[in-house]
Amino acid sequence: MPELPEVETTRRGIAPHVVGRTVRELVLRTRKLRWPVPPALPGLLEGRRIEAVDRRAKYLLLRVDGGAVIVHLGMSGSLRVLDDGVPPRKHDHVDLVLDSGQRLRFNDPRRFGCWLWQPAGRTHDLLAGLGPEPLSDDFDGDHLWRLSRRRRGSVKNFLMDQAVVVGVGNIYAAEALFRAGIDPRRAAGRVSRERYAALAAAVKDILAHAIRRGGTTLRDFLKPDGEPGYFEQELFVYGRAGEACKACGTLIRTRNIGQRASCWCPACQR
Repeated sequence: MPELPEVETTRRGIAPHVVGRTVRELVLRTRKLRWPVPPALPGLLEGRRIEAVDRRAKYLLLRVDGGAVIVHLGMSGSLRVLDDGVPPRKHDHVDLVLDSGQRLRFNDPRRFGCWLWQPAGRTHDLLAGLGPEPLSDDFDGDHLWRLSRRRRGSVKNFLMDQAVVVGVGNIYAAEALFRAGIDPRRAAGRVSRERYAALAAAVKDILAHAIRRGGTTLRDFLKPDGEPGYFEQELFVYGRAGEACKACGTLIRTRNIGQRASCWCPACQR
């Protein structure tokens, strides 16, 4: 699944091509995504100018007068800016046709993504109750420490809780815990304030670096310009079970934590 750096990379990639443009047409080849595309969506968009492309957690918001389209890439979705006339491929489900002669095309083989509508002045249920953005000033070690008190679940699951902080998925949680030297199995309530400060700093550094490098290329994700991201080659623990730790040489271990494969170094992480 594309994580926050991939979604932010997509936002930055498409924004220069769509902001300020008027929607000429919304082409729906299928409405059957994770949630059905609202049948009224074409009428809500056509003729309106795209004012901004924002991101909240892993959701993109295409803002127009009167509201915003909420786009999620799901497990395998992607957005491309293409010249008008490029024929659709299999799994090209939505085209946002622009007055520039280009179109924003949504491809999603697994159809776990979404195109939904959020009226102005309202917060969609999908965005309600979300925690702070990990790169914002609202997210720090004190925030993690306060919310973690008396929590018996693993610190990794705690870090991936979208009500605690948004956008930290399996890949970046594993990498941040490694950098902070914290065993992902440790109970969240048994991590000290000082170690949470290190963890929050690691989350910020790793996500910011991944965004600069274009996101992590895993399976289906490609940047909007068609080039892959370049962070995968720098992963220290994620997907490296049984390999030697790059820091100390100890073999990386793995087990399921919260139904997710979790890798860590037993020597570097306590």
